Amino acid sequence: MVRTGTIDVPEFSADWYRDIVDAAADSPQPVQWFAGHFTEGAIVLLGLLLLAAAVTRLGAGPRDRALALVAPIPVVLAYGCSEGLKTLVDEERPCRAAVHAIIAGSCPPTGDWSFPSNHSTVAGALAVATLLLARRIGLVALPVAALAAFSRVFVGVHYPHDVVAGLLLGTGVVLLLVPLLVRPVATLLRRRSHAEPPVADPIGGSTRR
Repeated sequence: MVRTGTIDVPEFSADWYRDIVDAAADSPQPVQWFAGHFTEGAIVLLGLLLLAAAVTRLGAGPRDRALALVAPIPVVLAYGCSEGLKTLVDEERPCRAAVHAIIAGSCPPTGDWSFPSNHSTVAGALAVATLLLARRIGLVALPVAALAAFSRVFVGVHYPHDVVAGLLLGTGVVLLLVPLLVRPVATLLRRRSHAEPPVADPIGGSTRR
């Protein structure tokens, strides 16, 4: 075990971190440039994929519309859980606890703890929420999320166990909360649909909205 902050980091995770960061430092400049930008841009890309998946559900029935409406909520809650865990597990960033050249622009300051990875938590939550909305788009989002998580280690700001924990946390929150939220929202949408007054048909008669 490696002591960092007030907790011990698993030795295997510290070893993998050193190996990955050393490989990153020796990688070609274009690879480093891509990793440095992708580690932030991946979250934006995953957000766009979630939006695209949600659009495919909005024109369907109440349950599909409910799923599209509630899917982003667990993503936000997963991020909140990640932030809460950081305050309990004050694990120092590996780029501050060890002397290694990193390709990230800078190492986050002390107090911006390492476990779990916020980026990985949000990436995992976005990918799984996208998968629940649209299978084909979700199958694109999953490897993007995995690569986003790996990039956090590659640029030197997280241990491997930080990003794995983040992915699992984001996945778990989405899988737990989406089913709980969809049912009441779908029921509310059905009631609203039945309560809407009919709209006059210009040809004759009436129809519902």
